[in-house]
Amino acid sequence: MATTAGDSTSERFTTALDELDVGWRTTTAEALSETLTAFPEPIVGAPLPFEGISLPNAITRADDPESVKAAASGVTAGTLGIADYGSVLIESTPPEAELVSLYADTHVAVVRESDIVDSMTAALESLGPRLREGRGNAIVATGPSATADMGALVEGVHGPGDVHVVIVE
Repeated sequence: MATTAGDSTSERFTTALDELDVGWRTTTAEALSETLTAFPEPIVGAPLPFEGISLPNAITRADDPESVKAAASGVTAGTLGIADYGSVLIESTPPEAELVSLYADTHVAVVRESDIVDSMTAALESLGPRLREGRGNAIVATGPSATADMGALVEGVHGPGDVHVVIVE
């Protein structure tokens, strides 16, 4: 489902992000480099699969585990944004995407505004056939990593404690 600026789907998505204490900002493809390099350094990233959009040269490609281990921020593509939950769907292709999304203290997901859908149902309808055919897998990330396994709620134990979504108009 495509959205446009001011569309209620996009507004519901950003409202859900606010409720999860997930930072977000909108940008253009032309300003994406400046937007991404403003996050804590060093920054590592997985390739962005969007036509006309790529990681800036200042961001290290996640080609080896040491670069991911040293990163303060990790940038990945969000295949879909899910408005009902403020979730971002992150596919396992390229292979480093899941590692980058989980290892750094700050995760930055880049989502095209046109890829924000209303609901989990819409997300599954969009990706379901491909995933059922075994052509990949994905995780649904909703807010910072959090656990209360040992008592009080603690963020950032099993993944990033700080999450941001960059919406490309």
